[in-house]
Amino acid sequence: MNLDFGCTRLILAKCNAEGLLRNQAAYVLATAWHETGHTMHPVREMGGETYLRSKAYYPYVGMGFVQLTWKRNYELASKKLGVDFVANPRLLLDPEHAAVILVTGMRDGWFTGKKLADYITLQESNFAGARRIINGTDRAALIAGHAVQYDAALKAVGYGG
Repeated sequence: MNLDFGCTRLILAKCNAEGLLRNQAAYVLATAWHETGHTMHPVREMGGETYLRSKAYYPYVGMGFVQLTWKRNYELASKKLGVDFVANPRLLLDPEHAAVILVTGMRDGWFTGKKLADYITLQESNFAGARRIINGTDRAALIAGHAVQYDAALKAVGYGG
């Protein structure tokens, strides 16, 4: 995986600043890779306006590196960052905001109550199980495979030690 692609370095800087382990950072990057459609840039949920309006969570559609959805999650991110994402949802497309939400949200369990340390520690890299941090088990094996690749890339550059 290319550590210089898109906003990867920004996400890594946030992971490092928050003290994430190498394998935790790898899973964060794998999640962003998947959730952004391999762009490593914050994106808005795919689909036209008619499709998005049909969603129960509209207008709080998926945005950012982690596809934050639902008003309650926009409110939580607003409270944590001191930015009104409810009134201005497109602020979630700002890479700085999106990186904080991705890293801190995964570390602290904002999205499902599950957090990085529940699955990924110094002793274990349960990348498939870690999908529960974001979205149940949807595409868990695929994202786990990306995490393995990111972990190797991070190890090669000496991340975290």
